[in-house]
Amino acid sequence: MKILCIGRNYSEHIRELGNETPEDIIFFLKPDTSLTKGNEDFYFPDFSSDIHYECEVVVKIDKTGKCIPVEYAKKYYSQIALGIDYTLRDIQSKYKEKGLPWTLAKGFDYSAPVSEFIMLNDLGKDIQNIDFTLKKNGQIVQQGNTAYMLHTVDEIISYISEFITLKTGDLIFTGTPKGVGPIQKGDILEAYLEGKPMLKQEIK
Repeated sequence: MKILCIGRNYSEHIRELGNETPEDIIFFLKPDTSLTKGNEDFYFPDFSSDIHYECEVVVKIDKTGKCIPVEYAKKYYSQIALGIDYTLRDIQSKYKEKGLPWTLAKGFDYSAPVSEFIMLNDLGKDIQNIDFTLKKNGQIVQQGNTAYMLHTVDEIISYISEFITLKTGDLIFTGTPKGVGPIQKGDILEAYLEGKPMLKQEIK
C-alpha cells in the first residue's frame, strides 16, 4: 500500500506559502508507517518545533492500474475519506533552502491520520464538488471544495499511473486548501466532510 500526496493543488494555498504554481502535477510519497486512524491522538515529536496541519480529501484506489486514461479513471475509485498531512515546517524549510529532498518533513511516523472511508454513491455528489472543513479548538481554520482543485482527481490518477503503477488499497491525498497552520500540545483538530464529522485528534 502506497500513500501518494499531491502538492500545490489549490491556488490560494500556493499563494499563502509564497510558492510558484507548478506546470505539472506535483506528488510525493509517505511510507505506510505514517498512516494512523483518524481518531487516535497525535503525539508531538521531539525532533520538530513547528508542525502544521493540512486537511485533505483522500481517495482510495480500488484496483490495479497502469497508464490509466483520464476518461477511465473513475473506474478506479469509489470511496473517499479525510486526512491530515502533518508537515514538519521547520525541517521542510531548512531542506528546501539547501535544495535537498524534504521527505523527512512529510514522511515521519504517524504523519498521515485518515478517517473512515465512505462511498461516493452514498454522498450523492460528484467528487469534484465536495465540501470539507477543518476546525482547530472549535474554530474553522480550513474550508475547501474539490471544485477548486487545479488538477482533478481523475487527472491526478491518470498522471501518477504513467510513472507508478497504482494498486488496490493505495491512498491519494489530493491537496490542501488555504488556512494551514501550526499545532501545539492541547489542540483539538476536527475534520468534516459535507458537514459530517469524520476525524478528531487531540495533540499531546
